[in-house]
Amino acid sequence: MITRRDFVAGIGPAAFVMRTSVGRFVIEPRPQAADTASRGADGVRTTMSGPMNEGAYRSVELPPRSGAVPSMTRDAADELEHHIHCQCGCTLDVYTCRTTDFTCPVSPAMHQDVVRLVDNGYSGGEIVAAFRASYGDRVLMAPAKEGFNWAGYVTPFVAIAAACVVVGVLIRRWSARSALASAAAPTITASQGTADELARIDAAIRDERT
Repeated sequence: MITRRDFVAGIGPAAFVMRTSVGRFVIEPRPQAADTASRGADGVRTTMSGPMNEGAYRSVELPPRSGAVPSMTRDAADELEHHIHCQCGCTLDVYTCRTTDFTCPVSPAMHQDVVRLVDNGYSGGEIVAAFRASYGDRVLMAPAKEGFNWAGYVTPFVAIAAACVVVGVLIRRWSARSALASAAAPTITASQGTADELARIDAAIRDERT
């Protein structure tokens, strides 16, 4: 059976031949040519992001549930794959990798694991947990919100809230100090002057008027 990788890699006049069999066309790939087309000069297969780790795939299996029905629609399963990191060496999730990089043999295999687990009745959370059990946390597109990872999510918000509290306290202290300074400033009133001082001031004012 021809795989999509061999089909895409083998497109070209020298990559395949067509023959008629019982009134229909059958594509006969040439494995050697297809394999050469999908590998670099050094014989290493590459992804869109760099060298491919073809041995990274690990089967993710859970026992089928009795009378199980699919736990979600195919669209929901595709959305779930956006949260699972392809392990071929690229930076893409399983869905994006398998639909854009047709040379990758890892993402289609991981996709089949997702489909099988969905058909066996497992929820999205259970499927992600199964992938983590096989690959570790590196299979997640975003760190899990638990343990130290949860602290990484919460810490920035805590720091911002603490900074706001500190700024509020400082503003209150500055306002209080300003109010105390204003209250302590001396104010000269007429009642605080002596009779002689008031008389001299009055005389000076009269002189200015004459």
